[in-house]
Amino acid sequence: MIPEKRKRVLKKQHYEIVGKHSAVQICRWTKKSLKNEGVCYKEKFYGIKSHLCCQMTPSVVWCPNKCLHCWRDLKLTLGSELKGKIDSPNEIINCCIKVQRKLLLGFKRVPLSKKKQLSKANMKKWEEAQEPMQFAISLSGEPTTYEKIGELIQEIRRRGKTSFLVTNGLYPEKVKELGKKNQLPTQLYVSVNTPNKKLYDKFHRSSKKDAWERLNKTLEIISKLKEKTRTVFRMNLVKDLNMIEPENYAKMIKKANPLFIEIKGFMSVGSARERLGYDKMPLHEEVIEFAKTIMKELKKIRINVRILDEHYFSRAVVLGKNKEDLKIKKSEI
Repeated sequence: MIPEKRKRVLKKQHYEIVGKHSAVQICRWTKKSLKNEGVCYKEKFYGIKSHLCCQMTPSVVWCPNKCLHCWRDLKLTLGSELKGKIDSPNEIINCCIKVQRKLLLGFKRVPLSKKKQLSKANMKKWEEAQEPMQFAISLSGEPTTYEKIGELIQEIRRRGKTSFLVTNGLYPEKVKELGKKNQLPTQLYVSVNTPNKKLYDKFHRSSKKDAWERLNKTLEIISKLKEKTRTVFRMNLVKDLNMIEPENYAKMIKKANPLFIEIKGFMSVGSARERLGYDKMPLHEEVIEFAKTIMKELKKIRINVRILDEHYFSRAVVLGKNKEDLKIKKSEI
């Protein structure tokens, strides 16, 4: 399904292809956690374990958008719809776990008497990491283009694992279906990176002519899902580009009525470096300042939220009403 030439490029970018259309990549924070060098903001905020996280996608090169800030190589995109014979959720999860183990082999420590010790990994964590307990369904591409995304989430839940699904919101019918069929992830993110249609078109360069309308429809849908799953309004801030019109972001947040608002600074990594340089990365202090501006605008429309936590190294902050809601409970898996 993925042409060999594209596979070779993805391999060079440290993706490991899973089956016909999925992929896994070891997150830098998984590596850091294994070496006791820190954990990602998702562990700090929500309590999932970085060393137990599998960063994956069921649709690695399928997405309707070509976002300026995206780290993937946009030239590899195969379209906005994943068509043809697709892998089953069970196959994808089993293969993801197998590939994750393979990619972590380099962290295994060996007895000093046999070989020079190179790994600095915590072996207790490494052993635990052989069975990932958290699936970050994002990585690359748009995961809701995978027809059986709901069944994939159900299978993850059946195995007693958590799942974070990140969507660009351009398939509202699929998000609605997840709610109707009780196939929602542990945490559902909708990425909202612009406060108006004109900037949306410039920023996301979507193949969907009604992309802005589709996104707003998804925001309306997730407002009704708050009682069924943890919902997150996710913003990625790019300096001198989308850090404008906080009043309009506030209106969109009101429409979505999320449990949390996650605001993160853009990172010039991967192929994003070809489009946006390091000068477009806001400082952590600038992210905090913009978050406070949004809080003020929300207060004007009678929505009171506060900063619940922040992660300096990721330039990330999470807003919400109650800090007690942050950590995931067993009943929410």
